[in-house]
Amino acid sequence: MTMMASFLLSLFLTAILIPMFSRLAVRLEIYDFPGPRKVHQQPVPRIGGLAMAIGAFVPIILLVPLEDITSAYLMGGVVLVVVGIIDDWRGLGYKTKFAGQLLAALIAVFYGGIRITKLGSFLPEEMILADWTSAISTLLILVGVTNAINLADGLDGLAGGISLLIFGCIGYLAYIEYDYTIAVLAAAIVGCCLGFLRFNTFPATVFMGDTGSQLLGFSAAYLSMALTQGNTALSSLLPMIILGFPLLDTLAVMAQRISEGRSPFAADKNHFHHRLIKMGLYQTEAVFFIYLIQSLLILFAFIFRFYSEWFLLLTFGVFAVTVVATFAYADRTGWKIRRFDFIDLVIKGKLRRLRGKRYVIRISFRALEVGVPLLLIYMGFLPVAIPVYFLFLAGFLVMIIMLILLLRRAWLKLALNYSVYLFIPVLVYLADMNRIPWMAWTQARIHLLIYLLPLFLALLTVRFTRRLSGFRPTPMDFLVLLFTLIFMVLPEFHITYGLMVMKTILLYFCYEIILGEVRESVGRVAALTVGVYLVVVVRGLMG
Repeated sequence: MTMMASFLLSLFLTAILIPMFSRLAVRLEIYDFPGPRKVHQQPVPRIGGLAMAIGAFVPIILLVPLEDITSAYLMGGVVLVVVGIIDDWRGLGYKTKFAGQLLAALIAVFYGGIRITKLGSFLPEEMILADWTSAISTLLILVGVTNAINLADGLDGLAGGISLLIFGCIGYLAYIEYDYTIAVLAAAIVGCCLGFLRFNTFPATVFMGDTGSQLLGFSAAYLSMALTQGNTALSSLLPMIILGFPLLDTLAVMAQRISEGRSPFAADKNHFHHRLIKMGLYQTEAVFFIYLIQSLLILFAFIFRFYSEWFLLLTFGVFAVTVVATFAYADRTGWKIRRFDFIDLVIKGKLRRLRGKRYVIRISFRALEVGVPLLLIYMGFLPVAIPVYFLFLAGFLVMIIMLILLLRRAWLKLALNYSVYLFIPVLVYLADMNRIPWMAWTQARIHLLIYLLPLFLALLTVRFTRRLSGFRPTPMDFLVLLFTLIFMVLPEFHITYGLMVMKTILLYFCYEIILGEVRESVGRVAALTVGVYLVVVVRGLMG
């Protein structure tokens, strides 16, 4: 339950802070401007990392005991956030940035006790590294991985999506190893990544900047080493697999620069994501392909988590040689990924014609617009009783929406968005954990099937809409749904919590689509949403 609370609180905070900080970034001119090695064409606010940091740190402070490992993580993270904010706003030299990264790493090593002390089958049994060797190697890895995620942040949704997978894996491994501190820390970072990706998938409206990418890299190295270097049977080389794609990308690019007589820190367009685009993939396709590769690495890490370090190193070596050789061959020969006319012309052409007729979108969206509030009303009748705190929350949301309707209608869409982020997780929790007794197992299974209809309507709506702005389907959306479904059926994890997370994300997804599709005509959505809140109020008053 603490993991779920950490995840949802982080998701909520990040999602509500990013729009606020984006407006601040525009006022202060904190932009990422287009350039020769960048793929975006317009200036984009780069303040998402600050929202992510607050979103992750708040639940950690509230829910995790402030032991040395947690305190050191927060202290190191704050150092990187401060340095990152200054760099994103005013710009810093690489020496100052490196000094900040080194300071964060020193805090992790000497205060948090994060050390590489064992190398498994690489060393004789029971042998550990000497203190100075352990400290130096840990510092190098912490600083290296911090920069690896930073360098991977080159396409919309790329660094955030990779990090979502990485911390999902770390959190799950920590959970099954009974390391609940690391599990809750990872859950908080998963939540901030998901909240950020809502605004960062193509075309991105905000970037995380160095603030976010450095924090994610430091967190990945810190948590993965803390997990595998503790009292556990997990392979000590597991972090190399979990962080496989960004690590390989960084090492390959730096090796190429050195071989060409350039500085390993020189900027260029030779990262794997740049090469995939050169090979003929669109931005979203390149991001999805990298998601897929990273997912396979994480699956491999989970399956072989107890295997010897020699086996993991050999396998990663084969993977690395295959990837690098493939890109080298493509660069040398000009090889392109073949596109299939049947998909691009026949299937996509028919979909475009069907979208133009507007039949599907009219039916699917109207059904979604009414169906989601009806589903929430149905869920409002499932708990045995409505707690007093939820009664007051629903009543408070009704008053806020009514006041905004009367005084500042321009804020209505934003208020609805924030209100459902507060309301839905609590409703899902009460409907699942405090369900009325007559809901037998057979009926509960039917109850789960009810969620499939809104999902189907939502996918139809995003597929056939002709809007050029607002919510759009991206590789991240389908990755999140797949991620959630896998999380739900994992045998070691309590299935109830997995279902609650899945339902919450699904309902968020549906509301995002509804609010995006109605544009500024939110009156009907507001009325239906207020109706949902009033049902909860009436049920609470009736006892």
